[in-house]
Amino acid sequence: MANDLWLNLPVRSLPRSIAFYEAIGFTRNLGPGNTESSACFLVGDKRTVLMLFLDPVFSGFAGAPVSDTAQGAEMLISLGAASPHEVDALAIKARAGGGEVFAEPGGSAGGMYGCGLRDPDGHRWNVLHM
Repeated sequence: MANDLWLNLPVRSLPRSIAFYEAIGFTRNLGPGNTESSACFLVGDKRTVLMLFLDPVFSGFAGAPVSDTAQGAEMLISLGAASPHEVDALAIKARAGGGEVFAEPGGSAGGMYGCGLRDPDGHRWNVLHM
């Protein structure tokens, strides 16, 4: 059985992406996985690993071209929030860090409160408080 979850994302500018993920509060993991073409973060209490790779490096090991996030969504990664206030705060941090809020914070009929974010490379994140 798998013990860890690693998310790998292609990025066009490593410094810009590092700045964004630091701005929204992800923890930089300065051990292995950090090179001139990659960066490693730990996300959440369970310490999910987020790896950022420059597009050519990602494409090489993925065996496929990088998706054009301006034309469509490749996936939606969801983050759990402890409160509606945390959802609101993350939306503010995402904007300040160079990202975009594509779905403003708000409630839904299902009793959830959330928002939708795009990082500087167009990867979509859903932040939810349930």
